[in-house]
Amino acid sequence: MFGSEDGSLASLRTRLMRGLVIPACPLALTAERTLDERHQRALLRYYVAAGAGGLAVGVHTTQFAIHDPRIGLYQPLLELSAQVVGETGEAGFVRVAGLVGDTAQATREARLARTLGYECGLLSLSAFRDASVDRILVHCESVAQILPLFGFYLQPAVGGRILPYGFWRRFVEIPQVVAIKVAPFSRYQTLEVVRALSDSGRGDEIALYTGNDDHIVIDLLTEYRFGAGDSGSGLHFVGGLLGHWAVWTRRASELLEKCKQTRAGAQIPNDLLVLAAQVTDSNAALFDAANGFAGCIAGLHEILRRQGLMSGGWCLDPTETLSSGQIEEIDRVCAAYPHLSDDAFVAEYLDEWLS
Repeated sequence: MFGSEDGSLASLRTRLMRGLVIPACPLALTAERTLDERHQRALLRYYVAAGAGGLAVGVHTTQFAIHDPRIGLYQPLLELSAQVVGETGEAGFVRVAGLVGDTAQATREARLARTLGYECGLLSLSAFRDASVDRILVHCESVAQILPLFGFYLQPAVGGRILPYGFWRRFVEIPQVVAIKVAPFSRYQTLEVVRALSDSGRGDEIALYTGNDDHIVIDLLTEYRFGAGDSGSGLHFVGGLLGHWAVWTRRASELLEKCKQTRAGAQIPNDLLVLAAQVTDSNAALFDAANGFAGCIAGLHEILRRQGLMSGGWCLDPTETLSSGQIEEIDRVCAAYPHLSDDAFVAEYLDEWLS
């Protein structure tokens, strides 16, 4: 279907290469753990108003459990998200659908997402934890025939697996790959993905998006060159598809623009490096790094609950809650870094978004 570069695929590449804020969309639930449509709509309107250039729905931050037919929330959430974003009239907004499971499930979800207007699929490979690289690539190619791929390197601590340079070098040869979310939370593994893209010569076609929530600002500032003779322009992470950017999204939009402007100059100001460490410190609290990321989704929910964008912090799994000591860490970073928060922005428009 996408064997030739048609206009829609070329447009998608152009928009992604500009560098966008793409929040990984959380799931708003009632106390009964059913979809809270009112707050979900408010959350979606918030992302558009905050300057996001796209949205990823049905991904890790949304809770992978929604893909379970017994939960039954994958299609309703994709439909609701597409509807609300459509109502905002935001031109060029990139809609990314999370795709999971074996090839049968992932291709089925890709067909549904395409029908609903989603432009690419963030493909989780968690179902292929023990599979060979060859087997995984066959799976990727099958899904790519239905929906362009946003590659996804998910850290092993939350369900991903190690994917070597050889995998990424072959993955970037798939014609329908438009971007890669690099989120192994490892400098070594991040470099392998970037080097594979550099070696492929497709760096001007496939957009790199940081998913390293522990290293956001430095990822966005760094230029990657491989080899002493590499005198041309290097590769950059152009934007982010991040769970961290599901909160304080207005500030994330401002941060990305500042990083873009800095990359265009000759020097990185020290205040931006200070900010980089502050963002990582706040992420450690929100993502519950001290407890192996057990409370990473609940931590994001806590911020959204405090702002009124969620009515509560409930997850689909009743045992998935804030870890011991996490609330104190969230209190600490909120007090220490008020400039990272967009509470005033949310308070100004919350009633409108909830209406």
